[in-house]
Amino acid sequence: MKFTFLGTGTSQGIPVIGCKCEVCSSQQLKDKRLRCSLFVESETTKVLIDIGPDFRQQALRYGIDHIDAILITHEHMDHVSGLDEIRPFNYQQKKAIQVYATEQVQTRLKEQFSYIFNNASYPGVPSIELITIQNEDFEIGDIRFTPVEVKHGSLPVLGFRMGNFTYITDANYISSEEKEKIKGSHHLVLNALRPEKHHSHFSLTEARTIAKEVEAKQAYFTHISHHLPTHSELLNKLDSNETIAFDGLVVG
Repeated sequence: MKFTFLGTGTSQGIPVIGCKCEVCSSQQLKDKRLRCSLFVESETTKVLIDIGPDFRQQALRYGIDHIDAILITHEHMDHVSGLDEIRPFNYQQKKAIQVYATEQVQTRLKEQFSYIFNNASYPGVPSIELITIQNEDFEIGDIRFTPVEVKHGSLPVLGFRMGNFTYITDANYISSEEKEKIKGSHHLVLNALRPEKHHSHFSLTEARTIAKEVEAKQAYFTHISHHLPTHSELLNKLDSNETIAFDGLVVG
């Protein structure tokens, strides 16, 4: 499988509007981060994990012209607010796009995008087929997904293991039972918001500790804020089996 990081920034992205800090002022491409999203491709299946406010730009930048399904980790706007951008895919693929989400997330989507679900027959409204998932394995095409339930403050969020690749964003707690699902991952992606402890995100130190605990062969840190140093400075502080993910990074 092939995994493309479409975005690796926190909810405000980097640069943050109006900020003149070293990171936001950096001219290095790896310091410019769109909101978090991952594109997963097998030989026959293409799945988008989260569809935030930058999705149109991401799709054009990385040449995404087909989507079989969208997986939603949780209902926060930086992970779902690009849902309207599926309209070109509806038109080109001539069918509704399947959106996989928990019942809780579906309830919030119906509130946030009431015009989609209350006016399905109106011309130009995105066409969506909601598929309910929970903390049980499921398949989309030829890709098997193992959900990993984590906590984002008090909010439940799903990460996903796909073969030897595990993707977890927006978390500050993973139970021992759920960590067992992660163990042995060749590639582990974890959010690492900032140096200091945060009420709903792992700090960089906490993310590094978990990656070591579950014995990931390679750790990638994402959902990065401008409170961390520049990409190049960060790399100098990490071990050889740790890296800071960046927009456009391809694994697999």
